[in-house]
Amino acid sequence: MQTPIVEAVYLKLGGRQVFEEEVASDADLARLTLRRIPLRALIYAKRIGFTEQEIGQFIIPARTQRHRKAKKERLTVEESDRLVRMTRIHALAEDVFENAGKANHWLRAPLGILDGKAPLEMAQTESGARVVEQLLAKIDWGAAA
Repeated sequence: MQTPIVEAVYLKLGGRQVFEEEVASDADLARLTLRRIPLRALIYAKRIGFTEQEIGQFIIPARTQRHRKAKKERLTVEESDRLVRMTRIHALAEDVFENAGKANHWLRAPLGILDGKAPLEMAQTESGARVVEQLLAKIDWGAAA
């Protein structure tokens, strides 16, 4: 049986080692996002395949990240939300393709259906992430390639 997406996101971001509490629902994940996710979750984002450049472009600029690290501050609510969104898209792609390498490749490949943009680039906004989720659902159902 495949891991539920909420649990997959929680584990991909470091699980109990980062959050010090369990997450069992979307509401739990939203609550952690509002509390601001610890900066160390970015270490786990790198482990699942996000590059420093992607983290800087899609989640938190490198300079801001260095500043927060020096001051031992957490991500903002907005940065936390972006981190959860990108990790959710990653978890969904991995679930659909059943392979981390294939998921990482697909997320970065320009797609005609997305006007030549990569799914990761589209997922920068909530509405773009929904489009990527719909596309992944179609692929999972066998309706798109």
